[in-house]
This record gives sequence, structure tokens and C-alpha cells, in this order.
Amino acid sequence: MEETIEDPPTSAVLLDHCHFSQVIFNSVEKFYVPGGDITCYYTLTQHFIPRRKDWIGIFRCSLNHTPQLLICPNTTGSQHQVGWKTTREYYTFMWVTLPVDLNSRSPKQQEVQFKAYYLPKDDEYYQFCYVDQDGVVRGASIPFQFCPENEEDILVVTTQGEVEEIEQHNEELCRENKQLKDSCVSLEKQNADMHARLQKKQEELETLKSINKKLEQTMKEQKDCWETELLQLKEQNQKMSSENEKMGVRVDQLQAQLSTQEKEIEKLVQGVQDKAEQLEDLKKENGQLFLSLTEQREHRKELERTVEEMKQKETTAAKKEQELTDQNFDLSKRLSENKILCNVLQKEKERMEEENGLLKMENSTLLSYMGLNYDSLPHQAPASNQGGARQNPGLVYGNPYSGIQESPAPSLLSIKKCPTCKSDFPDDLFDHTLEQHMQPCSLNCPICDKAFPAKEKQIFEDHVLCHTL
Repeated sequence: MEETIEDPPTSAVLLDHCHFSQVIFNSVEKFYVPGGDITCYYTLTQHFIPRRKDWIGIFRCSLNHTPQLLICPNTTGSQHQVGWKTTREYYTFMWVTLPVDLNSRSPKQQEVQFKAYYLPKDDEYYQFCYVDQDGVVRGASIPFQFCPENEEDILVVTTQGEVEEIEQHNEELCRENKQLKDSCVSLEKQNADMHARLQKKQEELETLKSINKKLEQTMKEQKDCWETELLQLKEQNQKMSSENEKMGVRVDQLQAQLSTQEKEIEKLVQGVQDKAEQLEDLKKENGQLFLSLTEQREHRKELERTVEEMKQKETTAAKKEQELTDQNFDLSKRLSENKILCNVLQKEKERMEEENGLLKMENSTLLSYMGLNYDSLPHQAPASNQGGARQNPGLVYGNPYSGIQESPAPSLLSIKKCPTCKSDFPDDLFDHTLEQHMQPCSLNCPICDKAFPAKEKQIFEDHVLCHTL
């Protein structure tokens, strides 16, 4: 089938309602040689007006199984069988070309050429059909075949059954012919009506001709006006020429300005190049700054690691501080125990002094009974290096308290205080113990050695972080 940009208009109207006598096909061959272009010649009758979307199609017709009967007006009373029912069953088609003079009442000879590429390749029977843009068939040709030429006549032998079938078919064709004749009568009536309408159209044409004459007169008057306007336009053209000369001078001035601007543009281009060089320098500096920034970031990472280590050390110091606090608690506990023991011993000393005084009084009483004076008696200091006390020669039985050594009264211990936590320490406590106590109570900056109280830990961390920035 032929490939086209647009499908032709078709119709599902049966062939009984088509007007086959309005287009007549001429010089249709019985056989066409395959592989060559064919030209279809046809005549448009005076009662038919072609339109732009009319087309001519090649339809397949079958002589063995015939659903329709077609009467071709180009042959006298010839009847041909077709194998199609509607115009949608075309094999290929071509658009018709409109005549030059559509208003002519004489028959118009036309032709259309079918290319060999789109033609059928089998030996079936085909026929040309003219279809208008409403999909109605307006004319049909006699059947033909596509087969090589053969100079010998072909003898067709039929059987008796086929003859009877053909006769029966002929009777059916006769009946259909009668129906077509009746249809032809109605077509003639329609033709008469169309003729009357055509006369009315001719009268209207005469009226249009008179109007046309009036329009021609109007056109002459309009032409005179146009000539006057043309003269005015010529004068305007002269004025425009003078203005054009002035514009030429203006163009020269503009060209001079353009040359000046070009020089300025060259200067600007040079400036752009300088800026580009500066941009390259800035890019290099940017690269160096980027490297410096990278180094600073690495240094910052190192400082962050240092801070982490300091935090770990701080954690360790906190643990040590806790240990020292525990030790301090133990020492405080021992100090309190020592104080209690000191108080006990002080009370014991006072009791012993009271007993000693009583014994002295008792001893002096006994001496007075014996006629001796206690003050006149020689006293011998106890020799501590000999490991014992000598007896007093003034006593008969010796001094029973000579072995008792009087311990001097312990003086009150002086107290030291921690400058950080205000804790109390005895005076006899070693200095290094006080320093060990003060270390967990204060936080020293590892960079500037500035001391912070332990309770100001957040301030200490912010101070160390400021050194890392």
C-alpha cells in the first residue's frame, strides 16, 4: 500500500448509493505490465465539480465471488463485478489535480500517474475508482490485470456447472441492472434540479459581473488617488535623501566616536589582562594561605590532642587528689586521736602533780616527826645516765618516788592552715606533706603556671583553651 502523509477520505456508504456516471475513465488497458508506472486518464463531466480532497484509488475486484455489481459509463451497457463494498478497501490511491478552469461547462480531460513501487504485484483483477472528499464513488473503470503481455489467445474451458452458475449470475445481474436503471432515472431528475440551480448561479454570476464593473470604476478612482499619493511619496523621498546625507555626516561622527571607543576598549582589555594577572597572583596567595590554614588546622589538632592529654592528666590528678584527701582524712583522724591522748596525758600529769604534792607534804610531815628538816636534807639529782635513781641519804628507807621522772608539760601545738582550702595542720607536720596537700587543692596552667582553686575548674579549662586558639 502507498505510504502517504494523510489518509484519503472514505465512506461506509454502499455502492448502490454512488453516482458512477459523473467521472468517466478513458483508455483503460485490460493488462498492465508489472514494474512500470501507469497513467490513468479520466474525464470530468459538466455536472460534476471536483474538490481539493478528491482522489483516485485502485480497488481489487473478484470475478469468482462478487458481492457488488458495477456499471461503467464508458462502455455501452457493460457490467463488471467488484470485490469490495466500501471505499475503505482501496489498495493504493493518488490525489487528483484540480482543473485550471473550474467554471468551464465543457468536459475536462485529466490524468494521474501511479508509481510502479505502489502498484499490486499479483495477477488479480483491479479497477480505478474516483472518490470525492465525502468518500462517495463518482466513477469506476473496467477491470484490468497486472501481468506480462502474451501474444497468444487464452482459451477458457468451463464445465456445465460453471455455465449454469454463470447463467444464474447473469439473471441476478439483470435484476440489478433494472434496479440501476431505476436509479439512473432518479439521477436524471437530480440532474434536472442541478441544472435549474446552475441557471440561478449564472444569474448570480451576471449580478456579480455588474458589481465587478462598479468595482473597476472604483479602482480607477482609487488609482488616481494612488498616483497623487505617489507624487507625495516622491517628494518625501527627496526629503529623505537630504536627511540621508545628514545621516551620512552623523555616521562619520559616530565612526570617529567608535574609533575612540575602540581605543578605550583596548585600554580596558589591557586593564582586564592586568586584573587577570593580579587574579593569578591572588590565586597563588590563596594557595599559600590554604597551605598555612592546613598547617594551622594540624597545629590545632595537636593542641586538641594536648588538651586531651591535659584532661587525662587532670583526671589522674583528681584521682591523686582523692587519694591525698583520704590520706588527709586519716591524718586528721590520727591528729584528733593524738589530741585526745594529749588531753588524757595532761590530765594524768595534773593528777600526778597533785599526788606528788600530797606525797611531799606527807614526806615533810614524816621528816618533822623524825626531827629532820626537809629543806636541810641534801638532794641528789637522779642520774639518768646510770639507768636508775639513787636513794636519798636523808630518808631511812629511801625516796619511794625517786624512780618517777617528771615529764615536762607539753606545750600546745601550733596550727598551720592551708591557704587554699583553709584546713588546719599541726606545726610539727613536715612542709612537703603540706605541699602534697596543696597540689590537688589548686590547678596550675601547664603553659603560664597560673594557679586556680580546684573549685574553679571551668575557669581553669577556659584559660587553657585560650592558649590553644
